[in-house]
Amino acid sequence: PGMAGGFLLEIRRGTQSALLVIRYEADFPSSPVDVSVAADCLETRSGGSCEAAALPAEVRLAPSSCRGLSRLPGDGLHLRMRLRRPPPSADLVFTLRESLKPQKNYIFYCQSCGDIIVKDRKFLRVLPLPSENWNALVEEWCCHPNPFARSTLHPKHDDCFLGDTFFLLHSGNESHKSKENTRVICKRCKTMLGETVSSGTIKYYVTEVIIRPSEGSFSPTPRPQFIQSMVAQCLVELSSAKSTFRFTVKGDNGKTYILIWLLNSDTLLVESLGSSSSHSVSTLFGDIFMPSSGPVRTWNAVKVLYQPCIKSRNKDLADAWENDMGVHPLKFPSETCLELLLILGLSTTSLPPSLRCMNSFQVRNSCY
Repeated sequence: PGMAGGFLLEIRRGTQSALLVIRYEADFPSSPVDVSVAADCLETRSGGSCEAAALPAEVRLAPSSCRGLSRLPGDGLHLRMRLRRPPPSADLVFTLRESLKPQKNYIFYCQSCGDIIVKDRKFLRVLPLPSENWNALVEEWCCHPNPFARSTLHPKHDDCFLGDTFFLLHSGNESHKSKENTRVICKRCKTMLGETVSSGTIKYYVTEVIIRPSEGSFSPTPRPQFIQSMVAQCLVELSSAKSTFRFTVKGDNGKTYILIWLLNSDTLLVESLGSSSSHSVSTLFGDIFMPSSGPVRTWNAVKVLYQPCIKSRNKDLADAWENDMGVHPLKFPSETCLELLLILGLSTTSLPPSLRCMNSFQVRNSCY
């Protein structure tokens, strides 16, 4: 069968190291397998067949550093090595703070169906909000009564306030509010976009709305790809700004759905599907986040550990994290939390079995 299941190369930029997993769809071949590692390609020979895969131009291996060759049932061959040179740094995460600028006109689209939510809105001020527990911190630091106890941060008509997972706008003439409650829904597809904070303020979640300049064009992004990209961006930005690496994912109903532990954000993944036309081995993310099509594909990723918390799973751990000041909460619509949990599970099952768990947590790679 040769390299029928393809290979997965997981590269760490920080350490310039790589783990190579040569995967097989069925039982390991009975005939001997020769693995050849060159600086720019990989080759396997077995039973008279030979398969080779060229590596992307930015990835160059150091063959003399190969070590730790092992065969794991259900996985294939594992091999560790060094890089000849570090890959280029990942592009800076495209954050909401970078995409929104004052004095420019923007259109807000529903991410799910593309319907226009806010048309031609120009902001005079685009300002970051303090963390959600800023009022509690003021009480800890002030030696007198909190002067901001009765203060609320509501945007004016020409303001946009940015939070960790949402942004606040003056409601203006927008009429997407549900009559039953404070949920803000899309008129076309009925997806929850956010919620009303006050009579004049709407909170839109970053996972539900796409923002584009008025003079630009709108191109839809498949929902699973958009969710994991936005969540990965939130994790990377918050870990960098606040030196926090543990997160609880909560729904708008107040329930905790997922516990996430960010391991690293400097991973570069290289994947080859192999030669088989009917792959029983799942790819990490299908055809997304790849700079080019072809047999070998690359993308930047963050590696996380996670635990689901639905149906009272991991309740004790979730309660402990809830009371831990080092854990940062991320709030999304409850439906989006369930979508994210499904995406996490699919990503985990796409990894080789030996790489799916660490201690009691499940492992997942997430693109950004």
